[in-house]
Order: sequence, then C-alpha cells, then structure tokens
Amino acid sequence: MAEDHSAEGTDNGAEYSDVVVDEQTAVHLVYRPQPADTLVGLRVRNRIKRIGLLLRGVFLTLWVGQWLLSAVGRGSVDVVSTVLVVFVILVVWGYPRLQATSVQRLIGWQGEYRVSVSPAGITCRSDHSTLFQKWSVFQGYRETAGHFVLLSRDPNIMYVGVLPKREVHEAGDLDRLRAILDQHTTRV
Repeated sequence: MAEDHSAEGTDNGAEYSDVVVDEQTAVHLVYRPQPADTLVGLRVRNRIKRIGLLLRGVFLTLWVGQWLLSAVGRGSVDVVSTVLVVFVILVVWGYPRLQATSVQRLIGWQGEYRVSVSPAGITCRSDHSTLFQKWSVFQGYRETAGHFVLLSRDPNIMYVGVLPKREVHEAGDLDRLRAILDQHTTRV
C-alpha cells in the first residue's frame, strides 16, 4: 500500500506564502524566556491598563482601613486581623510575581525562542511551534531599560510580547530593532 502525503495538513508553509522576510533588515534574537522577562511584560501591561493597579490599590486600602478602624475601636491590635492584613499585603505585592511564574510554566517548556523582527512582522519559532504576527496585531510597544514590550490590540491586552535587549548581540541591531518598531507600530 503506497503512502499518500497529499493535501491533508501537510502544507505547513501555505500560511506564510505571502510573507517574505527580508533577511537584510530583520533583527534576530535567540533566547530562553525568563520569569523576569515575563514580569516586565506584565508590569507594562498593568501600567497601560491601569484597572488592575486601581483594583489592587482599592482592595489593599480597604483591608488596611478595616484593620485600623478595628484597632482604634478596640483600643488594641488583634493578632488574627494583623496576620490577615499582612497576608493580604503580601498577596497583593506578590501577585504579579505569582502570575509571571504561572506564565513561565506555560511558555518555559518550549525551550529556546528564535525571533525574527522584520518589516513584514514578527516570527517566533520554538522547538514545538512557529508563530507569525503581522504588525496589525499590535497596538504599540513600550521600551524599558532591558526590554521591548509589544502589546496586542485587543481591549484586554491578552497578548504581551517581550523582546529582551540582552539578546541583541550585533552592533547596530538594537537601533534597527527600535527603527522597525517605530516604523510599524507606535510607542505607548
């Protein structure tokens, strides 16, 4: 019996046929995502959205206010409520770190990421997947001291792409990367 390798699901490159990556202008990064990279991306996302920071601030203020009012009303500090307030403060402070650790578990197993940023878009390859994103996916980017953080266009900013600057090794690539980002998306 002869094997038939025809039409069903074997054309892995069909989706990319209209995209030509100009290797001369593309900037390449090869890295393993780190929890610190994810944390930077989540912090930038929270600063842009602001609602998460507002809710965490209100939640923390209510807990501390309740603790202060109960301490003043009783004339003494209750050990149980003090422990609960300290716990809430630690959870609110540590939530972004817990979230970054959770995201790292989702993406870390994929191994090394090979990213090409070109005028056509961003291509990210790992040992298990290939993802191509056109510039229209992104509402913009924010540059931090060590990263470029790309933010998706959807209202909840569900996708955050983090490009660590430490992985740009060739002279001039950092400026070329910044120029490509400025040309195809906006700073937010």
